[in-house]
Amino acid sequence: MSIDLPLTELHRAEGARLRDGAGGREPADYGDVAAEHRAVMTGAGLIDRSALGKVTVTGRDRASFLQGMLSNDVKALKPGQGCPAAFLDVHGKVVSLLAVYVLEESILLELPAGSTEKFLQAIDKFLISEKAYFEPADEAFAILSMQGPKAADVLARVSGAPLELMPYGHAEATVAGAPVRVISRSDAVAPGYHCWTAADHAAALWKALRVAGAVPVGVDAAEILRVEAGIPLYGQDVDETVILPETRLDTLVSYTKGCYIGQETVARVKYRGHINRGISGLVLEGDAVPSAGAPVLVDDKDIGRVTSAVRSLALGTPIALAYVRREHFEPGAAVSVKVGDRLVSARVSSLPFVAPS
Repeated sequence: MSIDLPLTELHRAEGARLRDGAGGREPADYGDVAAEHRAVMTGAGLIDRSALGKVTVTGRDRASFLQGMLSNDVKALKPGQGCPAAFLDVHGKVVSLLAVYVLEESILLELPAGSTEKFLQAIDKFLISEKAYFEPADEAFAILSMQGPKAADVLARVSGAPLELMPYGHAEATVAGAPVRVISRSDAVAPGYHCWTAADHAAALWKALRVAGAVPVGVDAAEILRVEAGIPLYGQDVDETVILPETRLDTLVSYTKGCYIGQETVARVKYRGHINRGISGLVLEGDAVPSAGAPVLVDDKDIGRVTSAVRSLALGTPIALAYVRREHFEPGAAVSVKVGDRLVSARVSSLPFVAPS
């Protein structure tokens, strides 16, 4: 049974249609998915991301321990900086995708929804004598996502200060009388921010952002925006059957940091081999949206599978993320997708599908 998140009652008051998600009950929409999508593409959309997993890491060895666990260069980060990363098994398969944010006395980890306990159990196996302490923080914090070309203006109005942050960079601001950690983090092709705040301050932050002009956006519109931006979702597009290079996300990897779990596989693919398959975009003809798992074919030969698919509101046609064999990576390559009992023509697309705003 799904649980209520800090803002569930507020979403009901906003007229949201609620549904159960991986990390709790969440707003599917507020009555007009197209308007919500448009708010992010042209204005400032406000998305409740409180279902995301959250972990705080303390102790003197926190950075050095994570340096040996994760695929990106955590130790090079200074307070106020962050990065995306992956946690792999010894074979290079993806146990989790996450974001790392370094503070003066701690490190914050942002995880896929519903995955905190699994992540903590997996990483605890590698803790021996290191002074690194991992604490679940799902209930301690709420995360509100501000997305869109006017998101920075809205945040500046409520905090009283302009934001100048590099990607994954972060700073503390005061909004409605309480601290909020504002992180440069895009969930769409538009610029965006994740705002971490204490769970009991979430309603006040939401209301302040609404008064300043933010438009509520549900997870249905957010899913369309995610796929249009070509952002893989852990548990849907990426899981423990996938080796990290197959995600084709080089931003997750430092090739100069030294050893970490799964590094041998990642380096071997980079310098001595290639992947046989990888995530690509597909643009489909017609109106039918394929299901996750739908086969991708060329000349009746199975060459891949769909992982996420939506009807793009920006392009007016179905699009999908899919694993396809490397021979078909070239944008414009013709493929077919099995939708129900019929084959639908499609072409491979570069990612993102939609040009950044």
